[in-house]
Amino acid sequence: MHARRRGRDGGPEVEDPAAEFVRAVYTEHGSALLAFISRMTGDRTKAEDVLQETLVRAWRHAGRLDTDERPLRPWLFTVAHRIVVDEHRARRARPAEVGPEHLEFLSAGNELDRALESWQVVEAFRALSTEHRAALVETYYLGRSVAEAAVNLGIPPGTVKSRVYYGLRALRLALEERGWAT
Repeated sequence: MHARRRGRDGGPEVEDPAAEFVRAVYTEHGSALLAFISRMTGDRTKAEDVLQETLVRAWRHAGRLDTDERPLRPWLFTVAHRIVVDEHRARRARPAEVGPEHLEFLSAGNELDRALESWQVVEAFRALSTEHRAALVETYYLGRSVAEAAVNLGIPPGTVKSRVYYGLRALRLALEERGWAT
């Protein structure tokens, strides 16, 4: 079976030289090229895809390759190697794809709940006075001792203790008002 195409004037079919060239390339180099690509990919199906893409590129450059005096095999192996490398890099640049069977193990519900809880805590925290927020940030969020917080806030240690105590009570009330049970 020969590749044929319509003539430029729409006349009778003529032989497609590029298709004939690629057919000859495949006949002469196809098995060696497929073995080479299979060793690189470790996957026969991927190797066949790369071989097909290599032959498409040879078809695109058939006019130049057919008249070139240099051996064709190094060009084919180089093109195939570059295709494999490019596909490998593209896979590494994308997140791994997973099927639907893996979705049941995702904790999206927990993450959403955690995000909503954090938002509610932030809103309740904003309802506190500036002094209570500052004392809670120093002691709970920054992990400073009462003495360190007192120095940073420029107030006596007893005042820090008092503000932390009343700040926590106010925070608890603000959370209860937002539907949190303690």
